[in-house]
Formats: sequence, structure tokens, C-alpha cells
Amino acid sequence: MNKLNNTQGLNIPENYLVTPAYVFFLIHSMQVGVGILGFEKYLVEKAGFDAWISVLIAGGILHIILWMMYRLLQNGGGDIVQIHNSIFGKYIGGLLSLLFCAYYTLLAFTVIITFIEVIKVWVFPGLQVWVFAFVLIWLVYYLVSGGFRVITGICLISVIIGLPILLLKFFPVEAGHTMNIYPMISHDLTDILGATKQSILSFIGLEFLLIYYPFIKQPEKSKKWAHFGIFYTTMLYLISVLVTFVYYSEEQLKQVVWGTISAWKIVEFPFIERFEFVGIAMWLYVILPNICLGLWGATRIPKRVFKIKQKYVVITFCIALYFPAVLLDGRPVIDMVNNLSGQLGTYVLMYIPVLLVLKMISDKVRKRS
Repeated sequence: MNKLNNTQGLNIPENYLVTPAYVFFLIHSMQVGVGILGFEKYLVEKAGFDAWISVLIAGGILHIILWMMYRLLQNGGGDIVQIHNSIFGKYIGGLLSLLFCAYYTLLAFTVIITFIEVIKVWVFPGLQVWVFAFVLIWLVYYLVSGGFRVITGICLISVIIGLPILLLKFFPVEAGHTMNIYPMISHDLTDILGATKQSILSFIGLEFLLIYYPFIKQPEKSKKWAHFGIFYTTMLYLISVLVTFVYYSEEQLKQVVWGTISAWKIVEFPFIERFEFVGIAMWLYVILPNICLGLWGATRIPKRVFKIKQKYVVITFCIALYFPAVLLDGRPVIDMVNNLSGQLGTYVLMYIPVLLVLKMISDKVRKRS
């Protein structure tokens, strides 16, 4: 008989658990997705070429939030559903948990429609969206149905495949001008903090730890790997920002929507004429964890709240994602969805310290009682 993971108060069979080191891939793969292909434009609009400072500040803030999350989960007895129930009770706690379900679903949906737009703009302008969306969501359903360990494997593969693509940053550096980033620190603190908020929107994804924490074997040992994942993501975004700033002037970058993809156009190999096509195709493996883990987290919550089988919830959510993905079109609408998911992500990160304080107060009241 398989041992059970009882440390969080949830009986998870050991053959469903992952080792602590895999948390590095789970954290990092959720923070890197479609956004890194063009996030520099939005940072420049806030703080110009001083925005690289905001990336470092955002990384530091996320390390603090991650510490709070571990403190909350280690004392909370399980996942976000159990924490909500212990603080607010079954009904209010269940409602708050369902709000997290909606947020996770929105993140997965945002990645789907944004990647479809990238395909339409850069590869197949006449793409039949309903066909591509069907194939993509069917693939996501197949992977999510395999369980959490399968999704963890996809996260591992995405990090391995994504690294060689990001090494191609060498080409824009070679063609760029380092004088573009001078003079350094020419913006005031307000501008840099505004860019920091925008940077945090690009980093969202670590909050999925709140739902998959019980699936980590000896979760207290995973803390260092989670922090290492955020550090690695911060360095990746920092390098991406600096390379883009070297390659583009500030005015050019404000006009470019997909800075990284545009920079891929200068990559030349004897056997590949248009490398951006290859890069976008390979990037599918990078965004798959965003969708799979997002859908898994979203469907795990109704399973916990209503005690129903997760596979039925997955089918329902896939159908619910498919039709809006086919119907929504146009850059303004996609920008609106991206902004909405980013703002909600900021609120979720701000909610974590509040939840930690409420949990500490609730524990003290129980002890006195």
C-alpha cells in the first residue's frame, strides 16, 4: 500500500507526489510564457531604459511573497482551500477558493489567446483559429488528465527546451549598441516603481504553489528550490531586458509589440532562413505548462470544494475555454484580457500577506479558546 503525504492534512498517495527539486521547474515554468516575448515595451513606457532596476526590485518583492506563502502553507494545514475554510468557514472560504479557480482559469485562457495571436501575426495570417484552438486544448486536456506528475514533467521539458532559444540573445547583443542604455538612472523613483508593478505582472505564476503544495514530497525542503526558481526567472528577465535595450532605441521599442520575436529576425543559420518561425514553434513547449498547470489548478479547486471527480471538471473547463478562444479576436481585446489577468494577479499577490495575518490572528484566537 502506498504511503500517504499527511503533513498537510491531505491524504495524497506517494505515487502522486514530486520531489522538492521539481518545485524549481514548477515555479520557473509558470513565470515564463508568452509575456517574455514582448514585455519590454511596457516597461519602457513606465521608466525608459532604467526599467532594468524595476526587474530586480520585482524579483526581491516576489522572494518576500514566496516566503509568506510557505509560512502560510506550513501553518495552514494544506492548500488554499483548506486555509480559506479554516479562516472563513466552509461557505465563505469555499466562495473565496472559487475566486482563485476563476483567476487560474483566466491565466490559462490569457496564454491561449495570446499565443494564438502570435501564430496569426507571425506565422499563419490565414490561420483557422477554431482548428488550432481545438488541437491545442485537446492536447492540454490529454496532459492534464495524466495528473500532476505528468504536468511536472512538461514543466521540466519546457525549461530544457526554452534555454537554447534564450541563448540566441547573443545575436541582438552582437548587432546592438551598448550606448543605448546610457545615461543610467535618469528616471525618478515614481517611474521606477511604476515599472516595478509592470514587472510583477510579468512574474505572476508562483501563486500556483498555493494549490499544488500538498503534492510536494517533504515540502519544507522545497523552499530553497522555489527561491532558486524565482532567482533564475529574475536573471532571465533581466538579461532579456538588457539585451532588448541594447538592440533597440527607446523610441523604437515603444513601437514594437513583440520585441524578442522581432530580434529573432536577425538570427541567421545556413539551413534556416526565417528563424522566428522555428522560435515560435518551439515556444509552444514553453507555454504549455502555463496552460496545463493553470487548468489543473483551476479544476483542482472545484474537486476540493464540491468533492467531485476532477476529470469531469477538466472536460467542462476545456469546453468553456474553447469557444471564447475562437470568438475573441483583435489586439485591443487581447490587451484588455492581458491587463485584466495582470491586475488580478497583483491583487492575488497583495492578498497573500493579508491572508497570512488573518491566519496568525485566527490561530491565536483558537489557542486562547
